[in-house]
Amino acid sequence: MFKKAVEAKSLQRISGADRKKLKRAIKDRFSNTSDAQLDVLLPPKVELTVSKYPNRVLVYGLEGDCPMFFDSDGRGSQIFPTVYALWKVPDLLPSFMLKGGEVSQFLLGGADLMFPGILIPQEGLPSFSADEPWSVKVPGNPAPIAVGTTTMSSTEALKAGLRGKALRICHCFGDTLWESAEKCYVPNAGFYKDAVFPDPAFVSAGQASDSCEVDSSTGQAGALDNENMGDASDANDISSILDSVTIEDAVVTNGVGEQITTGSGIESNADDQNSLSVEDVDLLLDKCLLQALHTTVNDKDLPMPGSTLWSSHVLPCRPSGITLDIKKSSYKKLSKWLQSKSATGLISIKEDKHKKEATLFSVNKKHPDYTSFKPEKKKVEKNEQSTKSVAKEGQSSKLLDVLELYKPSSHVNPILAAIGADMGGLYTASDASQIVFEYIEKEKLVKQTDKSIVVLDAALCDALFKGAIKKGSKYPTEIHKKDIGQTFINRMQAHVRVTRGNDSVVRKGALKSIQILTERRQGNKKVTKLSGLETFLIDPEALASELQKKFACSTTVTELPGKKGLEVLVQGGVLDDLARHLVEQYGIQKRYIEVLDKTKR
Repeated sequence: MFKKAVEAKSLQRISGADRKKLKRAIKDRFSNTSDAQLDVLLPPKVELTVSKYPNRVLVYGLEGDCPMFFDSDGRGSQIFPTVYALWKVPDLLPSFMLKGGEVSQFLLGGADLMFPGILIPQEGLPSFSADEPWSVKVPGNPAPIAVGTTTMSSTEALKAGLRGKALRICHCFGDTLWESAEKCYVPNAGFYKDAVFPDPAFVSAGQASDSCEVDSSTGQAGALDNENMGDASDANDISSILDSVTIEDAVVTNGVGEQITTGSGIESNADDQNSLSVEDVDLLLDKCLLQALHTTVNDKDLPMPGSTLWSSHVLPCRPSGITLDIKKSSYKKLSKWLQSKSATGLISIKEDKHKKEATLFSVNKKHPDYTSFKPEKKKVEKNEQSTKSVAKEGQSSKLLDVLELYKPSSHVNPILAAIGADMGGLYTASDASQIVFEYIEKEKLVKQTDKSIVVLDAALCDALFKGAIKKGSKYPTEIHKKDIGQTFINRMQAHVRVTRGNDSVVRKGALKSIQILTERRQGNKKVTKLSGLETFLIDPEALASELQKKFACSTTVTELPGKKGLEVLVQGGVLDDLARHLVEQYGIQKRYIEVLDKTKR
């Protein structure tokens, strides 16, 4: 949410009434917050400010100091504390504990928290529901580093085998919200620019719990400098890798080719790595590269970023139980290693001056090293299976399910009350029809001389027709069975439940279509607009980035007037292609897509 720098549209002080309203919203959101804690977070004698952003986010802060809370939807129902607030009141939110400080660099780089990266306490996974606000901590450091919402309940997580995304990160230390403070600071010495490790003072004081003990040598070795961190944009690739490994052997890889192990495998893998000399690591690197070039790197995948080559191809080819660390080699960096292989003629690479990353362009299959190498078939099968599982999981996360539901209104409530049905629940069309027929059977309203006719009593007649019959007209006394179900449903409030992967939302009213509009701009230029994506749980910003790569064109995201959502603008007249993409990739039925081409008028 705060990965990219966005300027606030306005900044102003809030009135006393708004201050009270904000405090009430915070207490409603975080019921365990005491008045004393609230005064610490929002001191009574300090002026409060609110910043309004183009994406409808509201940020509440202390004037001349730092932000304390932010409202992600601008409506007061999705208020979260900032890390500054959590550093003052750490127990404001429940916390997930990472398996090690090394994992923190990926969260700070923009990745979401995956279950394999969480340290599960001995008493088991804590209980939580979906869409709950939680914070993230590093073992041995009491200060939270990130805030987000759970993607599923603890019950669903256990059914899924503790795999997949656990927390959708909204804000973390080091992002643009943290940088917006006039007085940026860190709570302790464990916070570095790109990662967070145990606080030396906290550990030395003996305050760390037994489940969070971390070897000081590991903390020192994990301190990463800015030179070797790589591009933060690779963090999203890392999150998928985190999800694809087992909890006992959770492995994460950063964009510069440095592998870090988490969990119970830290000590054993570290020992294996220390037993290898620099020459052994160099030989192992070359062997894994050749194995990857023979088995998993295809010509159609080229050009390929060096980080992708390393994380998706080279690392999976390493021997089991061996930690492959580029920093333990003579090259120290991924780019230098690839350049050395390019100098021998095995591969052809080119370095991006802006991203400072090497890109693989071609493989010389006539090179002596390539022709003399005999790949291992077991590695191929293992990599293919992992690739297919990751692709299948990525596809399942985009599956869409739309269910039309109906909520009882004041007209039909007497019928539900008569049979003991829930008057506040949501019902499908078949369930709603069953309710009215249960009432008919209970009251014995079927006409004896004609079983297809229902005789209306006063309650059922009012439920079906009160307020719908014109004044002066007589109310019907009978109705055909084939008409009663739909008539009863029409007297209820229409709702719709949209589910995509682990995300689900229920909205009032009929489902609104996605609008795709192509119009002509200045000259002969065309632009295609998409709106209504939020209804189908599609992130407009993520889709804009996806379309930019797919159609090789510029895309922008703008806010619709009246807080009606976000609109994606795609350069060019790609109306039909966009509609096809939504159908094939996101499972949107054609009847939910409304297209209009104004350029043909």
